[in-house]
Amino acid sequence: MSLTINNKQDIFKTYGKSIFDTGSSKSQIAFFTYRINHLSKHLKKHKKDFNTERTLVKLVVKRKKLLKYLKRNNLDSYKQLIVLLGLRK
Repeated sequence: MSLTINNKQDIFKTYGKSIFDTGSSKSQIAFFTYRINHLSKHLKKHKKDFNTERTLVKLVVKRKKLLKYLKRNNLDSYKQLIVLLGLRK
């Protein structure tokens, strides 16, 4: 389950305006969520991979900051994205 160009384009097409909309908050949050899920599965198998664990923590913090920004600026979009991605809030 590696990240391919097609996977990235699908994520950006689904959550952004087009496949080239890589900068919007919604598409970045969706992309980070995909990567977080992928790294979490990896760490379940490889418990001592500390570099990947550090990367995972950095991604979680980035996603948290973007979610906070989206919540502050567009509450409806935030609520919709949380439901679509299945996040806990």
